Amino acid sequence: MNSATVRTLLVRGMIAGVFAGLLAFGLAYLIGEPQVDAAIAVEESASHAHGHGGEPAEELVSRAVQSTAGLATAVLVYGTALGGITALALCFALGRVGALRSRATAALVALGGFVTVALVPFLKYPANPPAVGDPDTLNQRTALYFLMIALGVLLAVGAALLGRKLAPRWGNWYATVAGCAAFTAAVGLALAFLPAGDPIPHDFPADVLWQFRLASLGVQALLWTALGLILGHLAQRVLEPAAFTAAATTGDTAPGASVTAH
Repeated sequence: MNSATVRTLLVRGMIAGVFAGLLAFGLAYLIGEPQVDAAIAVEESASHAHGHGGEPAEELVSRAVQSTAGLATAVLVYGTALGGITALALCFALGRVGALRSRATAALVALGGFVTVALVPFLKYPANPPAVGDPDTLNQRTALYFLMIALGVLLAVGAALLGRKLAPRWGNWYATVAGCAAFTAAVGLALAFLPAGDPIPHDFPADVLWQFRLASLGVQALLWTALGLILGHLAQRVLEPAAFTAAATTGDTAPGASVTAH
C-alpha cells in the first residue's frame, strides 16, 4: 500500500474517530454522568458523617463544565487518536487476514481493539467512580492499567501470529480457534497473577458502582463499534470505489476483487 493511500486512510480514520467520539460522548453524558454525580454525593455524605465537613474546597473547574465541555473534549481527543491508530492497524491488516474486504477488516480490527484496549483491562481493573480508590496509589494503578493494555495488545498479536502459523496444517477455522484459546489462556494467567486494584469501601453503594462500571464499558463498546463501522465505510470509498458505487446504487456491495496489501 503506497504512502498516499495510508495517509488518506489515516485522515479518514481520525474523522471516523471524531464521529464515534460524538456518539460516545452522548452516551457517556446520558448514562455515565448521573452515576458520577451519585458517587460524588456518596463521597460528600461520608465526609460529613465523619466530621470532615465545613466550607467546600473551591473548584478550579466547575462540575457543570466537567460534565459537558470537559467530557466532550476528552472523549473527542480520545476518539480521534483511536481512529488514527485503528486506521494504521487497518492498513497493516488488509490482505493479511484472509480474503476479507475493507469493511469486514475494519470491523475485525475494531473488535480486536475493543477486546485488547477496553475489555481485557476492564476485567482486571474496572473503572471506578469518585470515592473509590486510594489517591496515594493512583500512579501505581495507572501503570498497572496501561500494562494490562500493553499485555492485551501483545497477546493478541501473538495469538494472530500463532493462528497464521497453524493455518497451513490445521486449516483457517481450527487455527483461529487455537489462537483464540491461547489468547484466552494467556489473559487468564495475567488476570490471576497481576496485583489486584484497591479494595472497594464496604459502605459504598453496590448499585452505583455496578451502574458506573456498566456505563463505562458501554461507552467503550459504542465507541469501538461506531469506529469500526464508520471507518469501514470510509475505507471502502478509498480502496474499493467500484464496490462502493455499486453499493450506493443497489444497496449492497457488488462482487469485486478483494483488497490485497502490497
